[in-house]
Amino acid sequence: MEPFLSALRRLRRRVARPFVALLALICAASALAAPPRLVTLDWTVAETLVALGTPPAAVAQVDAYRAWVKNPALPDSVTDLGLRTQPNLELLADLAPERILISPMFANLTPRLERIAPVDNLSLYSPGRDTWTEMRELTRRVAGIVGRSEAATRLIEDTQSRLATLGERLDEGTPPLLIVQFMDARHVRVFGDNGLYQAVLERLGLTNAWTGTTNAWGFSLVPIEALAGLDARLVVVEPYPAGVREALADSGLWQRLVAPDRGTPLTLAPVWSFGALPSASRFAELLVAALENDHVR
Repeated sequence: MEPFLSALRRLRRRVARPFVALLALICAASALAAPPRLVTLDWTVAETLVALGTPPAAVAQVDAYRAWVKNPALPDSVTDLGLRTQPNLELLADLAPERILISPMFANLTPRLERIAPVDNLSLYSPGRDTWTEMRELTRRVAGIVGRSEAATRLIEDTQSRLATLGERLDEGTPPLLIVQFMDARHVRVFGDNGLYQAVLERLGLTNAWTGTTNAWGFSLVPIEALAGLDARLVVVEPYPAGVREALADSGLWQRLVAPDRGTPLTLAPVWSFGALPSASRFAELLVAALENDHVR
């Protein structure tokens, strides 16, 4: 009987070995395929990660992201790290991320963040660089970190295709646009060269009426009288600061700027003007929808 049992045990071992080896290979492959556990302080990086199908484990100021960026939406599982400029470092350490992704805006935090995990500084809106090119480069760099190069290619191609389709829906006679965001009742950010809005306008085949200087993020802070004399359709990106709508209703200068012969100002929901491809798509969708709705009226 004992020789029979010994032979049976040997047979089991021989049969089991291939299955054990196969299981080990599957586990190793899964480990290679799983993206690293990432956190980010930057909403532009966060929206790109979500669009690539690899949302971060944690993001700074989640509620503000949902107010400004909106889409792509953050999963409910994402942890809020607190303020972007003053993240909760204790919470961050408890999350044990494999890497922390930031933008140059938060570079001063690098020494403290590096005590927790390696830090990647991902730049966008560099002076002298083409914004659309940089957006695509950022997408590919983030995708390289999470091992999703094919997803980056799809995101870039889908975004470019969507903007081309949206542009075909517009009338050829669309007037030049003047895109602003109110800082207070007397001052606006007016958007031009170097920014996300300008990059989108170019791909939609639209003209920007603002040819003045802009900063690295594509806008200039000007008094509203600087907009006078520009033959353009006004586009206001929300939100309006508290009390501004009421003040504008009593402003003679503003009433001249929005005179009927210039067309009623178009109003868009908040868009993250410092964003990447996802925000570019969102801005294009909102702008084209507003122009189409206005044409119908």
